Amino acid sequence: MPVRLRDALATTEPLAALFADHSLLQAMLDFESALARAEARTGVIPQPAAEAITAAARAEGFDAAALAAAGLRAGTLAIPLVHLLTERVRAVDAFAAGYIHWGATSQDVTDTALVLLLGRAREILAGDHARLAKALRGVSDEHAGSVMLGRTLLQPAPPTTFGLKAAGWLAAVERGWRRVDGRFEEARMLQFGGASGTLAALGENGIVVAEALAQELGLLCPPAPWHAHRDCLAALLCALGVYTGSLAKIARDVALLMQHEVGEAFEPGGDGRGGSSTMPHKRNPTACSLTLACAHRVPGLVASFLSGMPQEHERSAGAWYAEWAEVTSVVEAAGLALASMVEVAEGLTVDPERMRANIESTHGLIFAERAMMILATQVGRDAAHTQMTEAARRGQIPRVTEDIDSPESYLGSAEVFRRRLLGMAEK
Repeated sequence: MPVRLRDALATTEPLAALFADHSLLQAMLDFESALARAEARTGVIPQPAAEAITAAARAEGFDAAALAAAGLRAGTLAIPLVHLLTERVRAVDAFAAGYIHWGATSQDVTDTALVLLLGRAREILAGDHARLAKALRGVSDEHAGSVMLGRTLLQPAPPTTFGLKAAGWLAAVERGWRRVDGRFEEARMLQFGGASGTLAALGENGIVVAEALAQELGLLCPPAPWHAHRDCLAALLCALGVYTGSLAKIARDVALLMQHEVGEAFEPGGDGRGGSSTMPHKRNPTACSLTLACAHRVPGLVASFLSGMPQEHERSAGAWYAEWAEVTSVVEAAGLALASMVEVAEGLTVDPERMRANIESTHGLIFAERAMMILATQVGRDAAHTQMTEAARRGQIPRVTEDIDSPESYLGSAEVFRRRLLGMAEK
C-alpha cells in the first residue's frame, strides 16, 4: 500500500501497509473467527457456527469508511464491526450469526488486534535491525585503523578511530534491540476478559476458551485479562523510544561529519536523495534528518501513553481509546528511523584522508594532553597543565617526545574497546 502524503516522512511502506485499514480490520476479524473456533473446540458453540463465522470474517467487502464513521459514534470500532459481521453471517446462516462475539467485549477485540499487528511489526523491524548490525560491523572492521579527531563539546580532542565510533554505534543499537525484542515478547498477550475481566458470561468455560483462543492466534495466554493494566505496552514503547534515540545518535554524528568543513563521512546520495530545490551543489543528510525527525516525535508520544496509564477500575473511560494512534505512531517512527539508518550504514562513504587532514589542521594542539602527562612526571600535573595551557595559547606544543603528534601512537585502548564492543554485540 502506498504511504499517504501526510505520513510520507513518518513511516515506511511495509509499516504503512501493516497499519492500513484493511490490515487493521482483518486483525479484528481474525480475533472474532479465532474466538469462534476456540469456542467450538471447547464445546461452547456448535462447530458449524464457527465454520460460518470464519468463512465470513474476511476484510474484503467491508466498507472501511462507513466502519470508521460508525466507530466514532460508538466510541469503538468493535461495536459496528460485530454488527456488520453478524449481518454478513446472517445472510448465509442465521443460526450461526447468533454466536458471533460470544462472551467477549469490545476491548478484547481491539487490544488483541493491536497485539497481532505488533507481532508482525516485530518481524519487519527485526529484519531491518539485522541489516543495520551487519553493516555497522563491516564499517567498524574496515575502519579499525582509520584515525580521526575525537570531538568533545564539538571541539577537537585527542584522536580516536572511526572503527571505534562505529562499534559504539553498533553496541548501542544492539543493546536497544534486545530491550525492544524482549518487550515485544512480553506484549504478545491475548486480551480476553469479557465485560468485567472475569469471563463470567462463559461460566466455567472461561479459562479453557481463553487458552484455546491464545493457541488459535499464536499468542501468550496471560494469568488474567489486562484491560486496565497497560504496563507491557508502555514498556515496549519506552524501549522503542530508547532504541530510536540510539539510532538518532548515529544520525547526528553522520550529519555532523557530512558538514563541508568536516567532510569525513557521507550518507549515500543521488537519484533524488539529498538534493536541494534551489542549490544544485547540496548533498544534504536526508536519511539522517528523517531519523532525527522521528527521534523528535517519539518522546512526546511515549509520554502521552504513559500519562494514560492510571486507568480507573476494570475498564477505563477514554485512556485506552487513545492508544492505537500512539502505539502505531511510535512503531512507525522507530521503523522509519531504523530503515533510514540501514540506508546510511550500508552506503556510508568514509574519507580517512580527510580525517587525517583535519587532525593535522590542529597543528598538534590536540596532543597537549599527551605532552602534559609526560611533563607531569617531572613537574606535577598542575604545573604541567599550566605550562600546556600557555603553550596551546601560543599554538606551540613542545616536542617532549619524537612522535608527539603521531595519532597512531596516542590511541590508548581504542582497539581493545572496539573489539570488546563488537564482542558484546555478538552476544
